[in-house]
Amino acid sequence: MPGTFRAVKGIVSWIWMQRTKVLVLILVMTLVAPQPAKGQLIDVAAIVAALGAINTAITNVIGAGLRDISGGLNAVNGVLNAIQSFFQNTVYPPAAINRARGVVGAVQGFYNIIRGLANLNVASATLANPRQLEAVLLSRNAGNIGQVTNRFTTVYQAIPPPTDAPPAVRDLIDMTDATAQAAFKRAIAIDDAADQLMDAADQLAAELAVAAPGTAPMIEAQSAAMLVKAHALTQSATAELFRIRAIDMANTGASLKFNANHASDTRRDVTNMFKK
Repeated sequence: MPGTFRAVKGIVSWIWMQRTKVLVLILVMTLVAPQPAKGQLIDVAAIVAALGAINTAITNVIGAGLRDISGGLNAVNGVLNAIQSFFQNTVYPPAAINRARGVVGAVQGFYNIIRGLANLNVASATLANPRQLEAVLLSRNAGNIGQVTNRFTTVYQAIPPPTDAPPAVRDLIDMTDATAQAAFKRAIAIDDAADQLMDAADQLAAELAVAAPGTAPMIEAQSAAMLVKAHALTQSATAELFRIRAIDMANTGASLKFNANHASDTRRDVTNMFKK
């Protein structure tokens, strides 16, 4: 139906534009065509009346229809122009978009400064074994976590055998070493994750600088999701700090208990000595 309507509309439009020629053609055809015998005379009045009816039909019916269609199209174009102007001047004004892109570029500069601060070389060990352990701890590469245990044992020594320390002391040493190694490994993983988040932030900032208004909300949603992940990473680091503080407090309590037991053993030994 839409195709038929367009075809009919085209034909009508052509007839309207060529109406003068059509009238002349009809007149010529009427004059040339064989006429019924009426005493060899042409009924001119009938021809003129027919041509007048045709002209009236073209002018009043077809012409009015075309004017209605043209008016409707003009109204639609007016509405579309108003909507486009509203979006360009109110919803997405070019000046505001350019200012926002400028802000994104400035923020990208701050990101670069932060990245530089995060990657400062803070290695300070001077001896061979501590330098090897420190290199692993500051590598910012989660793939190096498997090297922590051997490097740690080389620097901080292994758990003493049962002949050199009582079971309670060996348990305390083992737990302390385990917590320290876990904190070292977690620190490496957090550094690696922080680098990945920084890379993602750089990519999002670059995309926002050239994003069209319609795609900006999609990038903002990704930024919000990345922010949630960053908060989760911060919470993980905070939990690790709590564990380190907890093991430190536990070691302090264990030392007090050892001292109390040692004092009790000393009193018992002194009492037994005087009894003898």
